[in-house]
Amino acid sequence: MKNILPRKEAPQLRVQTAKGVEWNLKDENPENFTMIVFYRGIHCPVCKKYLTELNSKISEFQERGVNVICISANNEELANKTVESWDVDQLNIGYGLLTEDARKWDLYISEGLNDKEPEAFFEPGLFLIKPDKTVYAASIQSMPFARPDFGDILKAIDFVLDKNYPARGEA
Repeated sequence: MKNILPRKEAPQLRVQTAKGVEWNLKDENPENFTMIVFYRGIHCPVCKKYLTELNSKISEFQERGVNVICISANNEELANKTVESWDVDQLNIGYGLLTEDARKWDLYISEGLNDKEPEAFFEPGLFLIKPDKTVYAASIQSMPFARPDFGDILKAIDFVLDKNYPARGEA
């Protein structure tokens, strides 16, 4: 059975951030959506490219009333290193998500293949959560590839807001 269903309440989510504050989904109060981007971690070059692209578009999400957080299972040291070594200074980087919490979001869990990867980590996922904390949209990957394009997401948000388009996939 899936934990994530559109129009249903999102699982609780609370993480520490590289900005030194705790982030809690229940405290989010966006105009339109909270976008949660789960990424594999600093070991992933595809994640670096993806988050760098998001960093360049963050103001476009903010203009649409979308709060954004990016979360991995990395520890504090690796989260800080991510901010320092990747071009993601505009992003809120959360860290320390436990595998048991990743499973509540229906994320796929992988075991490390070599010494550059952690022993276990979760695969990417992207979620749009409405201000009432219900799931609007979910994209969950089992591999680091084929992630939703941020330009496409921006266009979709424009359409959704213009047409008052409901969440789909709830049945």
